[in-house]
Amino acid sequence: MIIHILTSNEGKFREISKMLQPLDHEVIKEDIPYPEVQAESLKTVVEHGIEWILENDMRPWMKAPDHGFVIDDSGLFIKALKGFPGVYSKYVFFTIGNTGILRLLEEKKDREAVFRTSLMFHTDGRNHYFEGLCRAHIAYQERGRHGFGYDPVFIPIGSELTFAEMDTAQKNTFSHRGKAMESFLEFLISMATNEG
Repeated sequence: MIIHILTSNEGKFREISKMLQPLDHEVIKEDIPYPEVQAESLKTVVEHGIEWILENDMRPWMKAPDHGFVIDDSGLFIKALKGFPGVYSKYVFFTIGNTGILRLLEEKKDREAVFRTSLMFHTDGRNHYFEGLCRAHIAYQERGRHGFGYDPVFIPIGSELTFAEMDTAQKNTFSHRGKAMESFLEFLISMATNEG
């Protein structure tokens, strides 16, 4: 199968394609812009993204049974900030960045947070939904040079390192996207078994 990853984010593509590597699918990065609806749930964001693409920017390969495409959306939910930035994580990151998040948490002792990913795979006219989450603490300062987005301030439970201090393989063992991808990989394996 040829799996198209719809993202302009090189880091996200790298993480997803690394996890798909053992299954020997061809993986292609597609930069197809679509509107990210402001909704209360990440699942609604990815559902709307797929619907919009199929109605407004469908490519010929999207109808081929041996092709599929993936959209995912992630959000950082910080307990002391009542779940903020949540579904607005991308906008907040590009507006105030990690520096702004750390400033909002300056007086807060509770640093609990969770990162959630909603991933949707469209193939053969159907959508398949997967999700993952990673519990963590927010660091007191940015640490590390790997990854992207909130990685320099995100310390997953069970580690003393931020995501930005880990390589891609390490991060995938903890990460929200890694957990969503595990479910996705199980689905792809069962799909291949049923076809065989």
